[in-house]
Amino acid sequence: MKLFNRNDQHRTFRGTIRGKWFTWFSTVVVVLACAGFTAGVTAPAALAANPTVVTLTFDDANADQLTAAQTLQSVGLVGTFFTPSGFVNNPGYMTVADMQGLVANGNEIAGHTVTHPDLTTVTSDEAARQICNDRVNLSNWGFTITDFAYPFAAENASIETIVKNCGFNSARNLGDIKTRFSCNGCALAETIPPANPYNTAAPDEVDKTWTLADLQKSVTQAEPAGGWVQLTFHHISATSTDPLNITPTLFNQFATWLKARPATTSVKTVAQVIGGTVKPLVSGPPAPPQGTGNLVKNPSLETLVNGAPQCWAAGGYGTNTPTFSTVRPGHTGNVAERLVVSGYVDGDAKLLPTLDLGGCSPTATAGHTYSLGAWYKSTTNTQFELYYRTGLGSWTYWTSSPWFAAATTYQKATWTTPALPAGASGISFGLNLFSNGTLTTDDYEMFDVGNPPPPPPPPPAGSNLVQNPSLETAGAGAFPQCWQAGGFGTNTAVFSTVATAHTGTKAEKLTITGYSSGDAKLLPTLDTSTCPPAAVAGHTYSLRAWYTSTAVTQFAVYYRDASGNWVYWTSGPWLPATSTYTQASLTTPALPAGATAISFGLSLFNNGTLITDDYAMYDSVGAPPLG
Repeated sequence: MKLFNRNDQHRTFRGTIRGKWFTWFSTVVVVLACAGFTAGVTAPAALAANPTVVTLTFDDANADQLTAAQTLQSVGLVGTFFTPSGFVNNPGYMTVADMQGLVANGNEIAGHTVTHPDLTTVTSDEAARQICNDRVNLSNWGFTITDFAYPFAAENASIETIVKNCGFNSARNLGDIKTRFSCNGCALAETIPPANPYNTAAPDEVDKTWTLADLQKSVTQAEPAGGWVQLTFHHISATSTDPLNITPTLFNQFATWLKARPATTSVKTVAQVIGGTVKPLVSGPPAPPQGTGNLVKNPSLETLVNGAPQCWAAGGYGTNTPTFSTVRPGHTGNVAERLVVSGYVDGDAKLLPTLDLGGCSPTATAGHTYSLGAWYKSTTNTQFELYYRTGLGSWTYWTSSPWFAAATTYQKATWTTPALPAGASGISFGLNLFSNGTLTTDDYEMFDVGNPPPPPPPPPAGSNLVQNPSLETAGAGAFPQCWQAGGFGTNTAVFSTVATAHTGTKAEKLTITGYSSGDAKLLPTLDTSTCPPAAVAGHTYSLRAWYTSTAVTQFAVYYRDASGNWVYWTSGPWLPATSTYTQASLTTPALPAGATAISFGLSLFNNGTLITDDYAMYDSVGAPPLG
């Protein structure tokens, strides 16, 4: 399964997440001795006059590269496979056994970071974790790792130093050798040995626009003067639509042609060209420990890098077309993130904290539970989708929250996770779209339940605590945003939005027929979000609503307990039928201990019609006069 759109030439990417697993990967591991399968690491051989050395390199451990490996074996050539250790053993990628087979046939396994980030956009500690721990991971599987390639060809002097300090002997760049596509004034080959082994020059990666003539010319143009030509492949497939793909037929044609070149042109691995000793393993810095307070980095998305929120990345899977953009203003501050999905067939799309080794993804503790939150507007249902990072560095799909309804104004989605599984060391989460629609998000939060966020400040005295009190903002189906149907017993209740409002343009109509028992009513949503009015145990509240009715009605009142469950509390006196809008009111008893919110509504408990509008709930201290 494809995880990234890796275009090293343009140095951009979009992460994707597939179904019930995920593979941006990370690791923090101890240094172990390496043994077992090894690629040969030898000093460069003596070269003939004007020798040309070609190295066939393969990035990202894509499983379809095994097709190319079969061709190499059949014609007696070898290559270097630059491998992000976090991708290994996952669908669409090579397994350790595949890599062992490559080495047994003379190929080289080399480093490419753990989760394939742009190293120039992360902290130096994260870069060291990505580079060093990739070498440790691969070495612990029994491979001899001496050479490296920069993801997205993104590097600078500081990154080169980290690569050297992690024990690599060389590092490959891209786009610094002439092709018909770019770099017209560049050299025709890298020198042997390279002037800077930690920034070796290579042509742009091979993609679907390359022809057999292009591949051949990259060699023949270098042969008169000699030198080193590294060609970089990503996908070798007859069916892939990835831009960085060529067909097996084209690769076979080129490999056969290359094998037949004169003796002054040879094919070697990077390790055979660079040589050098195998240096000791070095682990990267440990991941940062879990902190306190909000564990999300850049939670309000205000800090941008290249126009996108720092520490955040696009995720998704399946067949759909997502478009991400920043919009202004945000729920707070200047920036929010907008996701538009079109052409939906299956899967989802979402914004997530970058799935890395701890530089951006929130550190978490196995066995703990976490309170997640985000503010959103959406034209359709959304939900939290969660992933966790294991100690080895793999990212795995974990779980999803219940759905949150569409909302035309900012609402806060909140959810508490199950206990984090054993071995997990980090969490990434985001609100997703799983249909065509538009989702805008901002102000994310993640708190350890054992260290919860401080309670919000109480609203000013005299504030109406009901969300969407005049029912003007539409929600899902026939219900206003932040409102739902309630009821019990044997009766047929029909809810609809009508224009005969007390104020504004909308009110809610309830009609009951076939009544035998129970009741029906409109209520603020009975959930853990901010829709139901927050309340304080021990306080009393003034409840109000305007209504017309063909039958008697009364307030029915519920509260949310400390465990998040909704409990029936009390009912008000009966209120008479009325053909004109009349204000109903009730002052509650003191709210029971542990209660955190109230939901209430006027009910029908007979056949009839009830229209309601302009709800209000005030703390009795400071409540305004009726009317």
